[in-house]
Amino acid sequence: MSTVHACPLSHQLIRISGVDKLAYLHGQITQDINKLNQTNFLWAGHCNAKGKLWSVAKLFAYQDSYYLAASTVETAQSLTELKKYAVFSKVEIQAATSKLIGLIGDDLAAALNALNIHFDEQDSACDFSHGKALKLAKNRILLMVNDEFSLPDEVIALENDALWHQHSILAGEPELNEAALGEYVPQMVNLQAIGGISFRKGCYTGQETVARMKYLGKNKRAMYIVSGHSDGELAEPELETHMGENWRRAGKLISQAYNQQSKTLFGLVVLPNDSETSQLLRAKHTPTVELTILPLPYSLEDE
Repeated sequence: MSTVHACPLSHQLIRISGVDKLAYLHGQITQDINKLNQTNFLWAGHCNAKGKLWSVAKLFAYQDSYYLAASTVETAQSLTELKKYAVFSKVEIQAATSKLIGLIGDDLAAALNALNIHFDEQDSACDFSHGKALKLAKNRILLMVNDEFSLPDEVIALENDALWHQHSILAGEPELNEAALGEYVPQMVNLQAIGGISFRKGCYTGQETVARMKYLGKNKRAMYIVSGHSDGELAEPELETHMGENWRRAGKLISQAYNQQSKTLFGLVVLPNDSETSQLLRAKHTPTVELTILPLPYSLEDE
């Protein structure tokens, strides 16, 4: 039987409710909310007026509200920005207190059965008795749960979300650390590659920049997955690349996870989009940490 782990996630939730919730949120994010229903989740970016990301979130519907799930720094920033203009609409925007748990394992069938979670073949989200389940991949399910929720006995509860974070990095799922907030246009973190940008919807904050990047071919950067041996996470995120005899500035890690057992650092970094996977990178302030570029699990073409 496959081992299933449960990770308590440090991610947070924003809840959007009220009669104007669709129109309001539609004008704020890169995703077409009309595509959202109770049986799917969608990736979405939330940008500033210059088209730079405040957050990349998983967007889903539960009961009569919309939810955005993202890292703590991203949700804090987006909550502040979303609330600024909400006074002009009949909409309530607040931090949600529900817990988030990540289930991870090669075969999740028994655990999902025990929790009475049943996805239809094409669905990526479903309600269950204690909340909502999102299917990020065959081996990863995100749960939003209420206080009555408890794990089945056969599931091993972990103390932190390092394992979950490692897998989301290897899946090329964008996540922004504090230094990356307001720094990158959605295409620079591959949001178009995971279906997180609608180029057919109406106006939203930052849309002009996002559209210009696509139609004028202005984007020269992309997000890459890197890994290498390290004694821990990097305190300074700057990376350098080997150019001839010298090392030159390459980019900054926007997210990182550390595997204690294998002493391996995994990270996401924004680099020129013509970067070769054979390129060697190293940490500028810890030059002994050398990182290699791993293949992305998706194509970088637009939708």
